[in-house]
Amino acid sequence: MHDHVIVITGASAGIGAAVAELAVQRGARVVLAARRTHELNELAVKLGGPARAHVVQTDVTRRADNEALRDAALAAFGQIDAWVANAGRGISRMVSELTDADIDDMITVNLKSVLYGIQAVLPHFKERKRGQIVAVSSGLSRFPFVPQRSAYSASKAAVNLLMASLRGELRPMFPDIWATTVFPGIVATEFGVNALHGGVDNATLPGAQPVGEVAQVIVDVIEKPRAEVYTRPQMRQLAEKYFSAEDVAEIEKGFGPPPPR
Repeated sequence: MHDHVIVITGASAGIGAAVAELAVQRGARVVLAARRTHELNELAVKLGGPARAHVVQTDVTRRADNEALRDAALAAFGQIDAWVANAGRGISRMVSELTDADIDDMITVNLKSVLYGIQAVLPHFKERKRGQIVAVSSGLSRFPFVPQRSAYSASKAAVNLLMASLRGELRPMFPDIWATTVFPGIVATEFGVNALHGGVDNATLPGAQPVGEVAQVIVDVIEKPRAEVYTRPQMRQLAEKYFSAEDVAEIEKGFGPPPPR
């Protein structure tokens, strides 16, 4: 990973910030993107300043911002080796409660932002004939643990198929451009508190995974690319059990009641 240039969206806190720290420790240079520039600037100083970390204020829900992020990364470091589409947001509403605005928000923040990033960086990767797009999805896109995350889960499931379709598109002519999907579970970040319509603090939930563990999985998969990776092996095992079941309803019975909001 020495001197790799990694663009990270949602880098002002949580998974994105942890990925940036670990990547720099392993020799990478990073481009930190988020809306909150104060937090980004503080992180950049911690990582060694402009030589190691470049800050770009970015709203990933805007196509033009993703293109500007690409251009700023190239101007700062001359290349992009990996683009980590990490920015996203949750929601706390059951299917029966969802509004048009809720659905629009989840699709814009969680799906369109990934598409905009792909389309921004892909021409650069095709020119170099290599690169990697890493989309941070969710275990909830594979199995419905939490009914109140309904629209979030649906938007992340769409990300999974977007990335799989991208792999199919790239495979014949660009086999060294990787499209990788990462599946975290419950991570000890402010994700739940920041969810649309509020929510519980993820850090207080049983079994919440330390953010550093998730960052290590993501940085590892940049160093040794593959198509999909779960941040805990138990999640992959559950996915195998869920999708091989003759009737997934039998598996869903074991998920228990919805957690408190």
